[in-house]
Amino acid sequence: MSPRIRFLMCAPDHYDVDYVINPWMEGNIHKSSPDRAVEQWQKLHFVLKEHATVDLVAPQKGIPDMVFTANAGLVLGQQVVLSRFLHKERQGEEPYFKQWFEENGYTVNELPKDLPFEGAGDALLDREGRWLWAGYGFRSELDSHPYLAKWLDIEVVSLRLIDERFYHLDTCFCPLANGYLLYYPAAFDSYSNRMIEMRVAPEKRIAIAEADAVNFACNAVNVEDIVVMNQASDALKARLRDAGFQVIETPLNEFLKAGGAAKCLTLRVTEPVREEVHANVSVESRIIRLEGHLLDSGLINRALDLIIDTGGSFQVLNFNLGEQRQSTSAAEVKVSAPSHEVMEGILSLLIDLGAVDLPQDERDAILEPVLQDGVAPDDFYVSTIYPTEVRIHGEWVRVDNQRMDGAIAITQTPKGQKAECKILRDLLVGEQVITDVLGIRTIRKTESRELRNSQEFSFMSSGVSSERRVEIVVEQVAWELRKIRDAGGKVVVTAGPVVIHTGGGEHLARLIREGYVQSLLAGNAIAVHDMEQSIMGTSLGMDMKRGVAVRGGHRHHLKIINTIRRYGSIAKAVEAGVVKNGIMYECVTNNVPFVLAGSIRDDGPLPDTQMDLIKAQEEYAQQLKGTDMILMLSSMLHSIGVGNMTPSGVKMVCVDINPAVVTKLSDRGSIESVGVVTDVGLFLSLLIQQLDKLTSPYHAVVG
Repeated sequence: MSPRIRFLMCAPDHYDVDYVINPWMEGNIHKSSPDRAVEQWQKLHFVLKEHATVDLVAPQKGIPDMVFTANAGLVLGQQVVLSRFLHKERQGEEPYFKQWFEENGYTVNELPKDLPFEGAGDALLDREGRWLWAGYGFRSELDSHPYLAKWLDIEVVSLRLIDERFYHLDTCFCPLANGYLLYYPAAFDSYSNRMIEMRVAPEKRIAIAEADAVNFACNAVNVEDIVVMNQASDALKARLRDAGFQVIETPLNEFLKAGGAAKCLTLRVTEPVREEVHANVSVESRIIRLEGHLLDSGLINRALDLIIDTGGSFQVLNFNLGEQRQSTSAAEVKVSAPSHEVMEGILSLLIDLGAVDLPQDERDAILEPVLQDGVAPDDFYVSTIYPTEVRIHGEWVRVDNQRMDGAIAITQTPKGQKAECKILRDLLVGEQVITDVLGIRTIRKTESRELRNSQEFSFMSSGVSSERRVEIVVEQVAWELRKIRDAGGKVVVTAGPVVIHTGGGEHLARLIREGYVQSLLAGNAIAVHDMEQSIMGTSLGMDMKRGVAVRGGHRHHLKIINTIRRYGSIAKAVEAGVVKNGIMYECVTNNVPFVLAGSIRDDGPLPDTQMDLIKAQEEYAQQLKGTDMILMLSSMLHSIGVGNMTPSGVKMVCVDINPAVVTKLSDRGSIESVGVVTDVGLFLSLLIQQLDKLTSPYHAVVG
C-alpha cells in the first residue's frame, strides 16, 4: 500500500436512476435498490481503504449521479480541470465538486461553459505518467483537449469512442501499472486503435471480449498491482494474473443500471507529475464556410455527419439562413480533428461538398515537385469530379481536364501558372503537384428543392432506387435524349454484353441509327455477342428468338471472332456484307466512333479491341470530351471506369440489375447522376417506346 494514493468518493445517499442519459439507464428508471446500492458501495469503499486513502465529498439531494466522482474533474499534481457536463441533469454537480477541490488546496481550471468535458471519465493518465489518454465522441468534445495539454502541461493522445454503450473512456479503457493497458478495442475507431497500438507494446495490451466489456471489466480501479472491478471472466482474470496483477471482484450491478462501476465511483486525486513531460497535443482546428441551399439540399447535415463519421468534431460558429425560398444560406463551422492526418481526410471530403477553408484566403496551395515520372509526391491531393480552383501566388487558378482520382499538376506557361488534373502515370519530372488541402476549393451547383423540381433532369437526385417507377425515369431520359440530339449535343453509351443477352441489342442499335448516340464505349464481349446475334441469331449459343440452346452454339462466339479477324476489322466485315445489322453495324454505317477496351478474359480478341489498357483509357477519355449525357448499360467495370473519368455537370444514367453497381456511381454525390435498378433489356425497350411518343422535336415542344 502506498499512502500517497488517495481517492475521492461520494456516498450513495441520494443515488437512483432518475433519468436516461446513456443506454444503460434505459428501462432502469427507479429500478435500483437503495439498500443494495449502499451495500455494494460500502464494500468497494472498504476494499479501497485497505490499499489507499479515501476522501469523501458530501452527497447532495436531487443530484443522484454525484456518486460517480470520476466525473468531478481531472487531477494532475495540484491542478484540476473541472468538468463541464454535457447533460443538464449532471450540471448541478459542478459547484459542489469545485468547492471540494478549492477547499483541499487544488488550483481549479474551468473550461468555457459551452465546451463539454467530463473529467477522469474521459481522461485517463498513463500509469507511467508519460501522457494523458483523452476520449471524445459522446460526452467530451475534442476541442477540450488542447486546454488539458496547456493547463496540465502534458501530452494528450485523443481517442474517439464509437459505441454508445461505452460513452466515457473509462468504461472501456483502463491504463494499468507497469505500462499495461486493459481495453475493449471495438469501442474505438480504427485511427484510435492505431494510436493505442503505437503507444502500447503488444505484450502489454490486454484486449478484452464483449462479454467482459459489458460487465464493465475495464471500469476498474488500479492501485499498484491490485485491480478492483465489478466482474471478470476466468480467462481475463488469468491474463491479469499472468501480467502480475491481483484481481479483486466486488459486485456493483446496482450502479451498472446507471452506466457505472468501480472506476466511475472513484476519482484518483493524487496523480504525480513527471517534470520531464510537457504539453503536446496533435488536435488541429480549421474554420470552413459552406454556402448554398444548405437545408433544402441537406448539405449542412451531410457536412456535419461527415465530420463526425470521419473522426472529427465541430462547432457551428455562424449560420445565416436565407430569408426566402430562393435565397441561399451560409454557415461557418469550426472543424477539429485529433491529428493533421485526420484533418486532411475530413477537409478533402468537405471540399467535395463545396466547403471553403476560410484561412486559405491568405494561404496558397502547397506544392511539391515531381521527382520521378509517373509518381506523385506523398500526401498529394486527390482530385474529384467537381470543378476545382487552386490558389497559386495569391491568385485562384481553374484546374483543367477535371476528373476523379487524379493529381493536380502545376506548370509554368508564358501566360502564367497552369493547373491540370492528371492521372498518376502522366506526371512528369519538372511539374509540381498540389499536396495537403490548403488553397483548394471546388465549385458546386446549387442543390435545392427548386432545381430538383425543374425540367433540368429533375429525377436526378443522387439516389438509387429499385422501387422508383422505371416508366417515369424512362420518360425523362427520353425527353433528355431528344433535347440533346436536337441541340447537336453528345451522348455516350457504355454497355456490357448483358444488353444483348436481355434482348436490348436491337433497341440500342436503333438509338444509334436514329442519332441518339454519338459514341460507344464497351469491351470485346458486347461486340462479339452483338455480331453473333447478327450473323447466327444466337448469343452465347442461345437462340435469341426461341430462348433455347443451339447444338454446337457454344462455339459460335469463337467462329464470329475468327470471321472478323479474317476480314481485318469490324468495319471491313460490315462493308463486305457479313455483318448486316446490330449495334456494331449501326456504329459503322452511321460513323459513330466506338472504343472496345480489352481484358484478360477476352477470347480472340477482335482486331478492333484495344488490349493496351493505358491506350484504351486514353481513347475512352478522348471520346468523353464534350459529353452531355452518358448512358451506362449493365457494365460494372466500364461504367465505374467511365464515371471516374467524367467531371461534374455531365448527366449520367446507370442501369443495372445489380444495386451495387448503381450505388457505386451514385456515391459520386452529383445531382446529375442517378442509378436505376432494373433489367437493362426492359429499360431499353421502354425507352424506345417513349421516344416513339415524342413525335415533335424538343425545340418545337418548348417553343
